[in-house]
Amino acid sequence: MKRNTFLKLSSSSALALSLSPRLLFGSPVSSAEGSSARTLTILHTNDQHSRIEPFDQNAGRNAHKGGFVRRAELISRIRREEKGVLLLDSGDIFQGTPYFNMFGGALEFKLMSMMGYDAATMGNHDFDNGLEGFVKVLPEAKFPFITSNYDFSNTLVEGRTEPYRVVERNGLRIGLLGLGIELEGLVGKKQFGETKYLDPVEMANHYAALLKTEKKCDLVVCLSHLGYRYRDSTQISDVVLAEKTKGIDLILGGHTHTFLPEPQNLTNAVGEQVLVNQVGFAGLMLGRLDYTFDRKGSVRQITYQNTPVESPKGFWS
Repeated sequence: MKRNTFLKLSSSSALALSLSPRLLFGSPVSSAEGSSARTLTILHTNDQHSRIEPFDQNAGRNAHKGGFVRRAELISRIRREEKGVLLLDSGDIFQGTPYFNMFGGALEFKLMSMMGYDAATMGNHDFDNGLEGFVKVLPEAKFPFITSNYDFSNTLVEGRTEPYRVVERNGLRIGLLGLGIELEGLVGKKQFGETKYLDPVEMANHYAALLKTEKKCDLVVCLSHLGYRYRDSTQISDVVLAEKTKGIDLILGGHTHTFLPEPQNLTNAVGEQVLVNQVGFAGLMLGRLDYTFDRKGSVRQITYQNTPVESPKGFWS
């Protein structure tokens, strides 16, 4: 499918998205400081699970919702309206529909590349076809995979992912790191091979410090597939990660399919603010956070808008 065709296909099912982002932090930027302010729009998904098409009419409350084409249209619209847009995914791109069984993830990667994803991390289901299957379709992904706590030494994936990345948008430096869940017990040994799981808290602190101090990043974002929260408080989740680390400004989560009504404002190990967001599963929502920085590089304001990906009201009536 050609890029222009893909982006135009959704013209007959345009999204009703007139709502403005809601204020989460700070106060409205005045006209006096508006000319010197720099903005960053972070869009994110998680646990897409090969849901290429919208849910069908028999899917209950999710009927006719989601779909890659509608998401592409929404992303395209936001890019036309905003200067600095960053598009990220927090893992489990694979598994869940016959599209994965037929194409092994190649279609998901192709369509995400067409949408212009900037980076993703790996979830446990991204190992479902083994390391060989992941490597086979990886050339279709025109974006990097950030894996900070998986050691792929002596495996087929060695050198094919990155422990961190720095991207620039609108004069801002954004540092990315990625954390995956323990694979033992979730994924067969045959699927993950000699992949070594490294302590996510330790690796998060290491790379957050590197990105903040050495790389001089204005914002550090963690793509996490650890899960939002567990009853067992000793199990590392996004909530635990936030509390035990420093230097991370935003955690974009996955794995537990949690539909957060708004980003959660938590306190890190040194008493600083860290936001956590997660937008469910199957591409039903597109997460959005808008940051405004002053001319010194400090965050002046944060707004959010977790947006349903669906057809306009009455389209299917």
